[in-house]
Amino acid sequence: PVLGCYVSKSGVRADPEKISSICSWPTPKNQTELRQWLGLANYLHKYTKDYAGLIQPMSSLLKKDVAGNWRPEHQDAFDAVKKSLASAPVLMLPDTSRPFHVVCDASDFAIGCALMQFDAKGRERVVSYQSRQMKPAEKNYPVHDKELLAMRYALMKCRVYLLGEQTFAVYTDHASLRTATKSSHLSQRMARWLSFFAEYNFVVHYKPGKNNIIADALSRRPDYDPRRLTRHQDIPDDDDDDDDCATCVTLGINATVSSPVLPLRQQIADAYEDDAFYAAIIRYLRNPTADTLTKLTRPTRDEITRYDLDGDLLTYATDTFDTPRVVIPADDDLRARLVHEYHDAPAGGHLGREKTFAALSRDFF
Repeated sequence: PVLGCYVSKSGVRADPEKISSICSWPTPKNQTELRQWLGLANYLHKYTKDYAGLIQPMSSLLKKDVAGNWRPEHQDAFDAVKKSLASAPVLMLPDTSRPFHVVCDASDFAIGCALMQFDAKGRERVVSYQSRQMKPAEKNYPVHDKELLAMRYALMKCRVYLLGEQTFAVYTDHASLRTATKSSHLSQRMARWLSFFAEYNFVVHYKPGKNNIIADALSRRPDYDPRRLTRHQDIPDDDDDDDDCATCVTLGINATVSSPVLPLRQQIADAYEDDAFYAAIIRYLRNPTADTLTKLTRPTRDEITRYDLDGDLLTYATDTFDTPRVVIPADDDLRARLVHEYHDAPAGGHLGREKTFAALSRDFF
């Protein structure tokens, strides 16, 4: 065993003892027991192709405003995770001498991807599965934005394998991602993603959902949809064929096309729009009324004086003697860029982990 898994010439497989512990776990009786079980199961999520969808009914029980009644759908999800892990596949060991390819897909409620390679016998093998639930703001994205979100998520999760590759393929079931657009401008979100995509050298291929089985399963499990929709394709998609993706056209579908990177200040300001928590604080600071104040949580109201606006940036200071720090929203692209600026960039000096964290904490919150 190596780092909690078994490695052989055939590939990587999950530790049978951990799988046995998960499968023999009794039905959780409260939130604490459910968190414990989900924490253990999450350790093996890379072996399960639709993990985020499988656990959705149970993870909804962890919310504070939801009654913790264990219902048949929760038991079904609990049993489904056990069954999936009990039949966990052997993952292929990544072979850097062979090209990688990625399949990705998005539904209304989840995004998923799989990093894959062909082995010496020409068989398509999975290196890793990844999936997650969408954030509330992401569920409101247009369809092609959701598909691009899935592509961005795939590239981020597989960054260590894909960054620096000469050319690799990305397969999606959204046809407009490979076609030209008539749009004359990029949205702020698209512009942010464009700078991220430009780091990679990839070509997008269209693969219909019926053929894109793995990624499709990651994002389209029926019981993942809280409205109990049966299929993602049943949802009207007015801009699936007619409104083409501006980012992919700017990229020329091949991510070797370079583009101007957004100034850091603008990227931070734009990212607040997709973070509901900080967006509410900014609305209050710009318009401090009783209505905007009630939109904040009680803990946030208690410390609202610690927040301030510096132009279009939100700042935070613990007290009047503390130097205000720029607030960074929950944006993976933005945080990766900050780490790059403070560590990988020439001016960063390649500091160690602790020094890099200290430098970031000094300037950002």
